[in-house]
Amino acid sequence: MGSPSSNEDVELTWLNVALAFGFITFNVIFSYVFDLGVGVSLLVAATRCVVQLAIVGTLLQKVFETDSPWAVAGIAFLLNLMGTFEIVVNKSKKRHQNMFPSVLFSLLASTIPISIIGVRFAMSITKFWEPSQYIPVVGMLCGSTINGVVVSITYILKEMQENRDRVEMYLAFGASRTEACKPILVDALRLALTPTINQMSVLGIISIPGMMTGAILGGSSVERAAKLQMIIMFFLSASTALASICSAGYAISVVVDRDHRIRQDKIYSKSLYDFPFSLSSWGLSAIVGLWHRMRNAIRRTMRSVYKTWMGGVGKKDDRARSGSGAREERAGLLERGLSYEESPPLG
Repeated sequence: MGSPSSNEDVELTWLNVALAFGFITFNVIFSYVFDLGVGVSLLVAATRCVVQLAIVGTLLQKVFETDSPWAVAGIAFLLNLMGTFEIVVNKSKKRHQNMFPSVLFSLLASTIPISIIGVRFAMSITKFWEPSQYIPVVGMLCGSTINGVVVSITYILKEMQENRDRVEMYLAFGASRTEACKPILVDALRLALTPTINQMSVLGIISIPGMMTGAILGGSSVERAAKLQMIIMFFLSASTALASICSAGYAISVVVDRDHRIRQDKIYSKSLYDFPFSLSSWGLSAIVGLWHRMRNAIRRTMRSVYKTWMGGVGKKDDRARSGSGAREERAGLLERGLSYEESPPLG
């Protein structure tokens, strides 16, 4: 009599999710005890994770049921679009002009071709747009590519501001912008690819990655799960490299123009309201800008009213004090038998 299969599907409820969410409280307590200041960020990130995955799960279920290539294409574009928002709005402290469209193009140019070719040939799936196969691959590519793009662009913009003299020296000696910026570009790409290289070097021996773990928990054989993980890791490496090259190359072309001048005026370290390619660039500029201006106008008005009121109160107090002083002086003169009007001039 056979024993029950250990891979038997177990239905997970929101109670299971709530129990797992309890582990986040350990991080929050740890942050509070050591005064790390990340407790609120942890709770916000965990809540955001729950909401986003719940929405994605509901949406993907509908896509899986329709089995439409257009629905799969829409999900793939949406993942890249949200990844671009994450890079430009949330993760990048420094931004350059036209960063949003350039990053979006870099993500699409890397994740879409690699996922199509990889799923069709490396994974031997004839119908490459199969939702259950293609969408998870695109999602993993977007998640890995985001980190590489952020690291490469951040490093380039930082070097262009902090080590501007070195680049200008190369340009002054006749080097083109490609030659002058090549060392910075090489270092940026090396930093972008280092996490992927480190991850590949420890797979299997030190850690069992998430893709392989998910396949095993889903009932696949260990051998098939291991091969899938190898394939996915090679996808991630290629996608990160291609997206980092595209985004970093465009960043350099913006910061150093065709006349071989460093344009620091095209590097932004401003708030979300002032950045031309943040949320405001995609249809929310009127709302965000209007709210920002209204808030500043209300603050200025309140300060002006407060200063005016305090100034009026101060003037009344000064007049009251001056009148009281005059009355006291006159009373003193009268006590000495002198009239206030006939008092001799001083000196």
